Amino acid sequence: MSTNEIGVTARNIKRISRLDLPGGGQIIVDGKYAYIGHMDPPHGTSILDISDPKNPRVVSTIEHPDNYSHSHKVRVNGDVMIVNIEQYNRHFLRLGDRIPELRASLEAELGRAPGDADLAKALKVKESDIPGLGEAQARGYNDGGFKVYDVSDRANPRQIAYQRTFGFGTHRFDADADYAYISTEMEGYIGNILVIYDMANPERPEEVSRWWMEGQHLAGGEKPTWRGYRNRLHHALRQGDRLWASCWQGGFRVIDVADIANPKTIGGYDYHPPFPEPTHTVLPFPFPIDGKDVAVVIDEEHAPHPGQPHAFMWLFDVTNVEDMKPLSTFHVSEADSPWSRMGERFGAHQYQEHFSDTRVFMTWFSGGLRVVDVANPLLPEEIAHFIPEPGKGAKTPQSNDVDVDENGLIYLMDRINGLDILEITV
Repeated sequence: MSTNEIGVTARNIKRISRLDLPGGGQIIVDGKYAYIGHMDPPHGTSILDISDPKNPRVVSTIEHPDNYSHSHKVRVNGDVMIVNIEQYNRHFLRLGDRIPELRASLEAELGRAPGDADLAKALKVKESDIPGLGEAQARGYNDGGFKVYDVSDRANPRQIAYQRTFGFGTHRFDADADYAYISTEMEGYIGNILVIYDMANPERPEEVSRWWMEGQHLAGGEKPTWRGYRNRLHHALRQGDRLWASCWQGGFRVIDVADIANPKTIGGYDYHPPFPEPTHTVLPFPFPIDGKDVAVVIDEEHAPHPGQPHAFMWLFDVTNVEDMKPLSTFHVSEADSPWSRMGERFGAHQYQEHFSDTRVFMTWFSGGLRVVDVANPLLPEEIAHFIPEPGKGAKTPQSNDVDVDENGLIYLMDRINGLDILEITV
């Protein structure tokens, strides 16, 4: 069967509608509106009216003035919307920072000025990439941070604050009515750390405190045990007086923020190695399951290695945060998606960041949406799935983010193109 003959693959889920939209990094549903942070500039943030889920419509969009930044994450509390500002294509472009040093070392080694081919070989990139990397290095990047909008009029978002941070800027983050929990680079540190901002006056965010993994604070004399920014904060989610922090290639940490000015690490679990994929999100259920406090941990399919497992979901017993233990895992077989071997990402990525029952709604890139019931935390059971067709311009579906509204409707965002609004039938 050719790829253009493959349609929707679904079990116990039906599609209500589909909207042609630029790919998204995050979707948040709040009341009759959905907020989407787009992956690729110039697309920034879209606000959708979803009061009629059969006919969702875009009511406003915010675009970037250039292609240097993207805003692929978004949070909303009441009439306040926060979006990240992060360097677009950041990891690749930072290779350009090595060019001046490489030119000098290669000239000494070769006895001549190195050409683009020499630099490309040293950086393991294409020769045609070198001019763009050089331009980015010369230009620098000072726009990273987050922006705050008044969205009381959803058709006309109004920027009310722009908080610059440092380096790449802000990645995924959490926010509530009082604080924003920002994952960002900061001067003096290696890799993203947590910076907490007081949002009592959303026009003037004020830094309250910072948290980081031991080894990140270079200016404070700490020395990482890893190379570069391999280990760093991905993002931290608040539940009660605790933040649950996913740490890239470093497992997860539990942070006590009862005193918001003095975050304290009170627990952690790192399963790297032997598992190759980085930790993306961790959050416990707000109620016990089978007499235990249970957290869902999901890794991100990033750079799969033949012979190694794809990224998957974990369940942890977090009843005692000083002695947390894995309970079970959930995997999707390559045989469970017609797109799994088409050369794009196949594996876990993200789930809805709130729970009302024991169901977990997870995006699995070319494995689509998987719905897993964890009522038995020792044996998670898939009860439904939905794999859409590829979005416009895409080779495969790349289901990237999901949210579930108060009525149980599912909003599935593709990384490349397309939003599906779905209903579970079990």
